[in-house]
Amino acid sequence: MSPSDYPALVAIAMLAAAADGNTDATEKSAIDAVVARIGSPDVSKLAQQVSTGGLRVADLAAKLSDDKARQTAYEAALAVCNADGAASPAEQKFLDELRTALGLSGPAVDKMGQTATAMAGAVPVKSPYPTVSSSGNASNPDDLILQQAILTGALEILPDRLANIAILPLQLRLVYTIGQRHGQQLDINQVKDLAATLGLGAAAQALEGVVMKVLGGVAGGLLGGLLGGATRVASGAAVTFAATYALGHVAEQYYAQGRRISPADLKALFTRFQAEAGTLYPKVQQQVQTQAGTLNLKNILAAVKGEPA
Repeated sequence: MSPSDYPALVAIAMLAAAADGNTDATEKSAIDAVVARIGSPDVSKLAQQVSTGGLRVADLAAKLSDDKARQTAYEAALAVCNADGAASPAEQKFLDELRTALGLSGPAVDKMGQTATAMAGAVPVKSPYPTVSSSGNASNPDDLILQQAILTGALEILPDRLANIAILPLQLRLVYTIGQRHGQQLDINQVKDLAATLGLGAAAQALEGVVMKVLGGVAGGLLGGLLGGATRVASGAAVTFAATYALGHVAEQYYAQGRRISPADLKALFTRFQAEAGTLYPKVQQQVQTQAGTLNLKNILAAVKGEPA
């Protein structure tokens, strides 16, 4: 894989985010925000071409230089398409088209798809939350929120792009569990609505994570300074940690007050708790890195399902 592959890889991830054809205003806004945070004119141009239908999968696949780049493109698309649940028929059609265009086949590729589907379908909104680690207290919501923020931050460090699929299910499960503690009877759509209100669009989160991992080993100067160098890449764990931490604390207040907080006030709370998480992260960064060292796709899937690793 070479730097010449990166624009096509980013474009394929963007096409995957739009593959279901159901990108609502909230999700589109979140994806636009990701493009803005990346801060590259080249990426903005790619996003415009995607939105106008100016890019074709076959053309992008033909630009990739080797098998590593082609596998990376497929992993990236799998992660984005499965970010908010198992890929829809439209997303699966896109993945099949991409796989054909990339010339990928064989057991290893089949296994990637099976893992992505299993992880995406494992949002356990009706099962009890697993006990927190020995350093935490299952009856203390602050400990529960912190533990899950550390876990989702650790997922961002892993090089495997499929790890991003687990982030949203873990965040949604955290919200569901907090609501349940306050006697709220929730379904998955209500939980997703709260996350969407706070700007945590599934495809956008996956897109940002995938882009960071695709370009994670690269210093600045690529695509007009695509990620702002290694510092921007390293911040991915901190950003995800802060989002999960803030989401958990907002959910705690929201359900404690009987879901009577306005969307504007929810967003203000989210911003406040994100800032608090930014101050906290340096104190737990070593825990995040240590947790990442223990993770692989098997125990990530177990964590999402609430099973022993």
